Amino acid sequence: MDDIVYVARFVEERLGNLPEYQSQIPNISIYVDYERNPIGAFINALKIAGDKSCVMFEDDVLLCDNFIQKSNEAIANHPNSVIQFFSMRGKDTEIGSRWDNNFIMAQCVYFPPNYARLVIEYFKGSIWDLNQHTANGLDLLIRDFLKSRKEKYWIECPNLVDHKIGKSVIDSRRSSKRISKTFKKQL
Repeated sequence: MDDIVYVARFVEERLGNLPEYQSQIPNISIYVDYERNPIGAFINALKIAGDKSCVMFEDDVLLCDNFIQKSNEAIANHPNSVIQFFSMRGKDTEIGSRWDNNFIMAQCVYFPPNYARLVIEYFKGSIWDLNQHTANGLDLLIRDFLKSRKEKYWIECPNLVDHKIGKSVIDSRRSSKRISKTFKKQL
């Protein structure tokens, strides 16, 4: 799994979280969103991955211990599918890991080889307009991309990351407690 690119998207005031990521992922790449444009930052972060497989992070997640090992195990089981490592759904505790077709929450996502490029191409040729979707919606972009391909994605439970409790820098009206029902620091 040495060919996986790890990329985190940061806003400037959260760069202090970077050492937490680097402690487990020394070769992590970052993209800093100085323009406050989540969709644009996501597209630019995908460009870092190129045609390689990648794990994309937001700047406000907690990693489980041994994240690389645990994520590699999940990826080995589903190397050609999008994998979501964070979720907040009731089925996470009722069913556990499973296939789904309604993608929401993009705190930490695995994309198979070539998917970064394919998502960028989809973005350019779709109804998505960078200027109209600057405030939010990259999870909806991923959802629409997967639906256009009639693909399901895998939700990994227990979740390998959790969302830190705190105010959203995108929309302060969002709940500050958007947390996983299954995350455990030690798995």
